Amino acid sequence: MVGSGVKETLGELNKDSFVTLIGKLIGESKYVQNNPPDLIPEEDRIVRHVLEVLRPLSTTTGGGGGGGPLIINHVTYKPNRGNLIVEYPGTEPGKIISFVGMHMDVVTANPSEWDFDPFSLSIDGEKLRGRGTTDCLGHVALVTELMKKLGQTKPKLKSTVVAVFIASEENSSIPGVGVDALVKDGLLDKLKHGPLFWIDTADKQPCIGTGGMIPWKLHVTGKLFHSGLAHKAINPFELAMEALKEIQTRFYRDFPPHSKEQVYGFATPSTMKPTQWCYPGGGINQIPADCTISGDVRLTPFYNVPDVIKKLKEYVEDLNSNIEKLDTRGPVSKYVLPDENLRGRIEISFDEASSGVACNLESRGFHVLCQATKDAVGHVKPYSITGTLPLIRELQDEGFDVQTAGYGMFLFLLI
Repeated sequence: MVGSGVKETLGELNKDSFVTLIGKLIGESKYVQNNPPDLIPEEDRIVRHVLEVLRPLSTTTGGGGGGGPLIINHVTYKPNRGNLIVEYPGTEPGKIISFVGMHMDVVTANPSEWDFDPFSLSIDGEKLRGRGTTDCLGHVALVTELMKKLGQTKPKLKSTVVAVFIASEENSSIPGVGVDALVKDGLLDKLKHGPLFWIDTADKQPCIGTGGMIPWKLHVTGKLFHSGLAHKAINPFELAMEALKEIQTRFYRDFPPHSKEQVYGFATPSTMKPTQWCYPGGGINQIPADCTISGDVRLTPFYNVPDVIKKLKEYVEDLNSNIEKLDTRGPVSKYVLPDENLRGRIEISFDEASSGVACNLESRGFHVLCQATKDAVGHVKPYSITGTLPLIRELQDEGFDVQTAGYGMFLFLLI
């Protein structure tokens, strides 16, 4: 992206400074857990520590600014839930490289389930331990140290370097807080002029593809009756198992492995599988009235989430219309009781779905990322997973050249 002497100009990141900063951030992790409505993160607690490091190197004079080169914009849409945009200007207008996705919220942690305090940094040999060390407060600290180095050494870079620290990545049930709002307000528009590196993966290799996720629930209604008189019941367990088998069969027929999955190195194709089962309870001698199977679809980015949801609804509608044609289990197993005008019924519902992303492999950003990885790690092996990273597909759809990078050994090489 810029001359090969950048790393030599900047020097190495200061390990002690990084550890000190991440220690402060992990110390706030209890207060940035994201699990509404019970836990609403206060990302400004993290912002405060980042500003302590970067404000003395910012363009503002007074208020802690020292008249340095960094341009800082603290953007808040909800109380205590700020985002931070930090810019180091380059010499050529319009040339941009950006690091985005370093989110300042974390998933929840139950201290009783940990062998050490998750809300304070501890060091075990070469390991840093605590909630958020890799996801994603470690990235916040890393990129903060990078911007600090730029502000201190003031190298002449052709490209402007922008870091965007965001709120509310771990739970999107409260929209309009983080990167979605920044994009809507046009505050990131200029980042479309260069590669956008989403710094939120835990591997040291380029992650070039992610999966979409469709959480689903299959609620099955039968007829409650004593298990000794099974001929008078509609067993929802049996109906659920047969119906799900048929739904999965049709899913894999309509969404088979895609040829591009090999190009991107996906470990698995698209999948639909159950992961949870619940029922109302009752005695072992009682056939219950209903049950619910829950699970998810993990969808490679070469298929569209709305198409899958539409198909799943069609499968269920067809099964309800032809429920007597499903395989039964045993001589008195049945899903229809004509004398009582009763039919078993299947309903499918969906929680919030998200789409996967396939990064642009022709992008200049991708090629630089691969070279930087090779230089820093010694080899490059891009990979894809059907795990889900929220938000990045939306950025790609908005016209950003999204590339995703792992825990950062090569940020210097990227600039």
